[in-house]
Amino acid sequence: MATRQSVSEHIQRCEEAISYAKEQFIEGSRQEHYYDNEYQYAMQQLEGSYNELAQLANSANSQQREQLHRMRLQIQQLQNQMTLLNHDRPQ
Repeated sequence: MATRQSVSEHIQRCEEAISYAKEQFIEGSRQEHYYDNEYQYAMQQLEGSYNELAQLANSANSQQREQLHRMRLQIQQLQNQMTLLNHDRPQ
């Protein structure tokens, strides 16, 4: 069973990854293709966080699973936005 502390730590790391990714998304929409490495790194962080949450959910109770699921939805939404942004092609 996942401890409350481990769930909190994972959620904190996810929130940090989301915050960084949002910054890169904003920069990517302004600067277009100039910061590819940072943009890709942000997307990798999101993917890693998503996968960690999925693994943690296997050992979580129902309340924790719901909390982890909501965080995964936030990450998925941001991943979709970042993927759809025409970042890698100059306009």
